[in-house]
Amino acid sequence: MYHRRKGGRRANQETAELNITAFMNLMVILVPFLLITAVFSRLAVLELNLPGSSTEPADPQEQTFQLEVIVRKDKIEVGDRNQGLLGVYPNTEEGEYDFNALSEKLSQLKKSYPTKTDASILLEQDIEYDTLVQIMDRVRVEEEAVGLTVVRIDLFPDISIGDAPVASGGA
Repeated sequence: MYHRRKGGRRANQETAELNITAFMNLMVILVPFLLITAVFSRLAVLELNLPGSSTEPADPQEQTFQLEVIVRKDKIEVGDRNQGLLGVYPNTEEGEYDFNALSEKLSQLKKSYPTKTDASILLEQDIEYDTLVQIMDRVRVEEEAVGLTVVRIDLFPDISIGDAPVASGGA
């Protein structure tokens, strides 16, 4: 005789469960690993003071030293806005800027004007960003080796950035 069990085939089937234990184990290891190895970048922000526009002309007696470092494709010019150029430093034979000569001139100017803290860096178009950063570093501080240590001396930390005036003459 043919017996039929109660429930038929359904009684033999178990309910399917999703086994996520292996996935959870992976996440427990992966999340802390990613957090630990993440690169946290530290941004150094330089506060720049942009020169304001002056509507009234300055009194000639009140004109003071205003340092300008003009970066051109083939040279660096150091000057005073009121007196004119104080030094021109052409690129080296390799085509690189003469940062050492610039640093020496800025150091001399700091000795002449010890209370002066502001300077303007004026750039021609298409000057590389790396060049700007190197110029800013040279204008802001001077690094001097004393024994086995390096001493940082503030030169002109208050920097303004602008566009260089068009070069006069065929230079």
